[in-house]
Amino acid sequence: MTHRTAAQKATTRLLATATACLALLAAPAAQALDLRSADIHNADDYPTVVAVKAMGAALEKASGGNHRIKVFNKGALGSEKETIDQVKIGALELSRVNISPMNNICPLTQVPTMPFLFRSVAHMRQVLDGPVGDEILRSCESAGFVGLAFYDSGARSIYAKKPIKTVADAKGLKIRVQQSDLWVALVGAMGANPTPMPFGEVYTGLKTGLLDAAENNIPSFDTAKHAEAVKFYSKTEHSMAPEMLIMSKIVWDKLPKAEQDMVRTAAKASVAVQRQKWDEQEAKSLANVKAQGAQIVEVDKAGFQAVMGPVYDKFMTTPDMKRLVKTIQDIR
Repeated sequence: MTHRTAAQKATTRLLATATACLALLAAPAAQALDLRSADIHNADDYPTVVAVKAMGAALEKASGGNHRIKVFNKGALGSEKETIDQVKIGALELSRVNISPMNNICPLTQVPTMPFLFRSVAHMRQVLDGPVGDEILRSCESAGFVGLAFYDSGARSIYAKKPIKTVADAKGLKIRVQQSDLWVALVGAMGANPTPMPFGEVYTGLKTGLLDAAENNIPSFDTAKHAEAVKFYSKTEHSMAPEMLIMSKIVWDKLPKAEQDMVRTAAKASVAVQRQKWDEQEAKSLANVKAQGAQIVEVDKAGFQAVMGPVYDKFMTTPDMKRLVKTIQDIR
């Protein structure tokens, strides 16, 4: 009787262990995902904030309410650099960041930041939606990041107190640039004097004459009130550098393939939402600056592009970078 009881106990323990193992194996597929995503933009209706919220809604629907994304904008989780660091170590799941801080982390992200690389917004979107965009996103995985999507950040152009139609018109102008080697080189190649300066100081710089010009997209020209200071927005469209949505590879690798696919699909779907919202914002801002007397000036883009060789020589230094640049230029 005692022997039979011991055997029964052993069988019970074995069944319990097997059941526990099966539960563990099944758990990841059933486990709810509560993902946090960071953004530094203050407005709750900013295009990237709206896009990641839409991604969360799509993910929640696809998972039957099991998986969610909570967006923490207004810099609530830190600066872009701080959130990138958190994502890398798995302390934060997602972050929407400007592509520039990623340039030193995964070098292929420098490619879409290059001046006059894209012929138009449509060309830029075609490239980033295709194999080139996917390759650049994948290149971040070895650094601990899963690139999920590119978002539009607008076309950057020069605005000044006079029209800038040709490279000669830019010569000698003090043009505010981001505090970045690439932007200094880009404006320097035009024969202008690049003046690195924090964005918050640009309005005063333009009003006082410390700056002759600055460069940015139409919504920034509008919302930062730079259109009050200078009235000529010259459509150089010298950069269409995108923004990125990144996810922690540590977190990603813990997800079953089905969940990974669900997250990636929802991220890709959010791109259309962001672009629609961005296009609406651009149209609204364009109307605003025109109402304030700003003039939109067409430029000789080919002339500007022709002087950018030294910038490409300095920054496009690897075979992969050069290959991607040529591939992008060849896409029609």
